[in-house]
Amino acid sequence: MVGIVIVSHSQQLALGVQQLAAQMVQGRVPLAIAAGIDDPENPLGTDPMQVYEAIASVFSDDGVLVLMDLGSALMSAEMALEFLSPEQRQKVHLCEAPLVEGAIAAVVAASLGHNIQQVMAEARSALVAKATLLGVVNSPLSLVATASTESATKEIRLTVNNRLGLHARPAAQFVTTASKFQSQIWVKNITRGTNTVRGDSINQVATLGVRQGHELEITASGADAEKALAALAELIANNFGENDSALELPPAVEHHTPTTHGELSGIAASPGVAIAPVVHYQAAAVIPTEYNVEDVEAEWQRLQAAIATAQQQIQALFSQASMQIGDTEAGIFVAHLLFLEDPVLLEAVRVRIFDHHLNAEAAWQAVVDEVAASYHQLEDAYLQERVEDVVDVGQRVLRLLAGTSAQALELSEPAILVASDLTPSDTIGLDPSKVLGICTTSGSATSHSAIIARTLGIPAVLGVDAGILYLEDGTIMALDGESGKAWVEPEPDILSILEAKREAWRTTQQEALAKAHQPAMTRDGQQVNVFANIGSIADVQVALASGAEGVGLLRTEFLYLGRTSAPTEEEQLAVYQAIAQVLDQQPLIIRTLDVGGDKPLPYIKVPLETNPFLGWRGIRLCLDHPDLFRTQLRAILRASHGHNIKIMLPMIATITEVRAAKAILNEVQRELSQAGIAFDANIKVGIMIEVPAAVAIADQLAAEVDFFSIGTNDLSQYVMAGDRNNPRVANLTDALHPAVLRMVQQTVQAGHAAGIWVGLCGELAADPSATEILLGLGLDELSVNPQAIPILKQAIAQLTISECQAIAASALQLDSATHVRQLTS
Repeated sequence: MVGIVIVSHSQQLALGVQQLAAQMVQGRVPLAIAAGIDDPENPLGTDPMQVYEAIASVFSDDGVLVLMDLGSALMSAEMALEFLSPEQRQKVHLCEAPLVEGAIAAVVAASLGHNIQQVMAEARSALVAKATLLGVVNSPLSLVATASTESATKEIRLTVNNRLGLHARPAAQFVTTASKFQSQIWVKNITRGTNTVRGDSINQVATLGVRQGHELEITASGADAEKALAALAELIANNFGENDSALELPPAVEHHTPTTHGELSGIAASPGVAIAPVVHYQAAAVIPTEYNVEDVEAEWQRLQAAIATAQQQIQALFSQASMQIGDTEAGIFVAHLLFLEDPVLLEAVRVRIFDHHLNAEAAWQAVVDEVAASYHQLEDAYLQERVEDVVDVGQRVLRLLAGTSAQALELSEPAILVASDLTPSDTIGLDPSKVLGICTTSGSATSHSAIIARTLGIPAVLGVDAGILYLEDGTIMALDGESGKAWVEPEPDILSILEAKREAWRTTQQEALAKAHQPAMTRDGQQVNVFANIGSIADVQVALASGAEGVGLLRTEFLYLGRTSAPTEEEQLAVYQAIAQVLDQQPLIIRTLDVGGDKPLPYIKVPLETNPFLGWRGIRLCLDHPDLFRTQLRAILRASHGHNIKIMLPMIATITEVRAAKAILNEVQRELSQAGIAFDANIKVGIMIEVPAAVAIADQLAAEVDFFSIGTNDLSQYVMAGDRNNPRVANLTDALHPAVLRMVQQTVQAGHAAGIWVGLCGELAADPSATEILLGLGLDELSVNPQAIPILKQAIAQLTISECQAIAASALQLDSATHVRQLTS
C-alpha cells in the first residue's frame, strides 16, 4: 500500500492533519509526519533527517507520497531523498498538492488500493470539490494539469437528445456510470456556459440545467479515461434508456364545462374525474435548531447513521415503487439514493461539522438549502422542479436525526387529498382506492409526484388557488384531471356533467375488468392461468380487482426491509394469513426471502461484493442463516392450513441447494407436527429458474420439486452476462433475445417431461409483444403486475396456440431481440 508522509513547519498542524486523515480511513494507511524542530524557543521549522525517518517508517515497494507545507519544507524533503538508495528514491514522490485536502484525498485513494500515480492525481485535484462548491472552477484541467502523464486526460463533446434532458433519472444514470471508473470525470454544459462540475455528484450534474439539444463537454483523467468516456457516450447515445413516449404529458383538451361559482383553474396533471370530500394533508417540516458541538466525530457519526437508515428506507420505497409503477418510474428513488452518496454534498456537511462545530441537523440543512437554491437558480422550469426531490431527501434525514417519523395519512373513507404540495415519497404511499383525487396549490404536470400519480391512476389538478388550504375537511370537491379544473361544492349542472364523464370512464373500465375476470382463453380453447406478482397486503386486493386468478409471486422482502431486526414468526404469519384469506382457495405462491448484496439488510452482515448479483444472495444466504430461514418456513407452513399456499425457493443453481432447503422444511414440519400445530402436509414446493445452471439441469431439478417459475429479469442478465442495472450493457439483457427464449423453451420441455407445470413471473410476461411467443413455448402460467392483467388477458383471447407455436419457432431462429420484436410487431 502507498505510504503518506506529511512535512510541516508546525508539529501541531501536522499532528492535526495526521489525525484527520487517519480518521478518514480508520488508520488503514501508513501515515507519518516530519514536523517542527527540537528548539523550545523557536519550534517552527523542518529537519531533513526527520523527513528521512518518516519516509523510512512507511516505505514499501508501492511507493511513498510526500506532502509539504511551505518554503524550507520542500528543501528538507529534497535533502531527505539523498539519504535513500537510488532504487528507493525512484519510489518516493514529492507532491505539491495542498497539505490538508491533499492528505485526505491521498489516504482515501491509498486505502482503495490505488497506485502511486493515482494517489498523486487524487491529492493534486483535492481542491476541486471546494472550488466547485464555491463556483470558482472554470476548467477541469486547471486543478489537475500537474497530474502524472501516466494518467491520461481525454475529452469528448456530446449532444443530449432525450426530450427532458438530464433530469433526475438520467442524471442518476450518468453519475452511476461515472462512478464505476477510477478516472476522475468532469462535465460542463457548453450551451449554457456553466462551470465544470464533478461527474460523480448527482446534484452538480443535475444543476447543470441540461436540456434537449444542449452540448456537454466531458473530461476524464485517469488510466481508464477512454473506457469511461466511451461508456458515457453510449449512455447518451441511447437516450439514457428512456422511451420518450413514456414521458408524454396529459394531452391538452378542449374544456366543455362552463365557468361557474366555485370553479378553480389549475394544471391538468393526471387524467380522470373525482368527486369526494376533501381531506387536508400537510407533512410537518422539521426545522432544525443550530448549536455548537464539542465532539465533532460523534456528531458526524450520528449523521452517518441517519443517512444509512434513510438509504434503507429509500431502498424499500424503490422496491415498492418498482412493483407498483415499474422500474422506469421507480428510478426517481435511485436519484434519491445518489443524493445521499453525493461526495460534494457530504464533504460540505463534514466541513461545517468539523471546522465550524455545527450540530448535524444545522449542518445538513444548510447544505441542503444551498443545493435547493442551485436548482431554483436554473433557467429551466422543469429542472427547477427537481428541488422537490432535494427537499424530500433532506427532510427524511432531518426526521431521522430528530427521532420523528413522517406523518402517516390514514383515511377512513375515500377522499380528495388537498395539500400545498406532495413529495414523491408522499405520493408513492397513496392508496388509489382511498385517495380518489389530488388537488395542490403548487407542482406541475412534469413533477415526479405528478408522474407517480398518473402511473397510479389517481386524477390530479395542481397549482390551484391557495384558498383550498382553508377548506374544512369534508367539503365536497370535484376535479377533472383532464381539463385541469376543480370545483368546490359544485353546482348540480356541473356535478351532472362530471358524473356523466366519470360514469362513462367507469363503464369502459368495468367492461375491460369484466372480461379480465373471465378465464384467459385462446381462440382455440387453450386456457392459460394468469396470476399476479405482489409485494404487500394492499396489492392482493388490486390484483383480484384486476382479474388475477391467484398470486404467482409474493415477494416477501417488504417484511424484512426498512427495519433493524428480522420480522418475527408471528408478524409474518399475520401477513401471510391475511393475504391467503383474501384469496380464499386461489393459489398463493410465497417466494422465500431473496436478499443479498444488492438488497442488504442492516441486521445481516453481508460482505462487500464486487458483483452482488453473482454473490451471497437468495437461497444461498438463507441456507447460511438457517434460523432466519426456519422462522419464515414456520410462518408459511402455519398460514398454509386451510389455504392454497405454495413455497418457492429463489436463486437455485444446484440440486444440493434444493435438497438442503427441503431438509430444513422437513425438520420444521416435524416440529410443528410434534407441537400439534396444523399445516398443509402436502404443501407444494417449487423453484425459481433464473440461473443458467438451473436450466442446464432442469430435468434433474424437476424430479425434486412440484413446479418451476421462470424469473426472466435475472435469467436474461445471467444468460447475456450483462448487469441489467448497468446502462452500458442493459441493452443486452432484453428477455426476448433468442438465447433467453431458448432457455425458456428448454425449461418448459424439462418441466413438462417430468409432469410438472411451468410458469413465468418476470417482466417479460407483461410485455404485449411477448405474449404469443410465451404461449407458443408452452408456458402454463403467466404472473404479472396487477395493472397488466386486463391487457394480458385481452391479448391471450386474440390468439390461437397453433399461431403462437409458429411464431415462437420463428423467433428461436432469429439472431437478436430487435428482430424478435419486429416479428411480433
